[in-house]
Amino acid sequence: GWRYPPWRGVFYPQGLPQRAELAYVASRLPSLEINGSFYSLQRPSRYAQWYAQTPPNFVFAVKASRYITHILRLRQATAASANL
Repeated sequence: GWRYPPWRGVFYPQGLPQRAELAYVASRLPSLEINGSFYSLQRPSRYAQWYAQTPPNFVFAVKASRYITHILRLRQATAASANL
């Protein structure tokens, strides 16, 4: 993830708008986990927005939904994983 209030003014420069945090972290790291996908399904348009804010070779690791990992326990998760 990249939205962590304690990082503001420490990792992120003081005064950096929250909407600029992904672009900032992507300019300093080659990869980042998408943590929000664990808690709720993300729309394809959201993934496209994030992609547009990062350099061409940037890699996202999409965290699996808790429904798949904690409720289904990875069993019969084919249909659910199609929504990741």
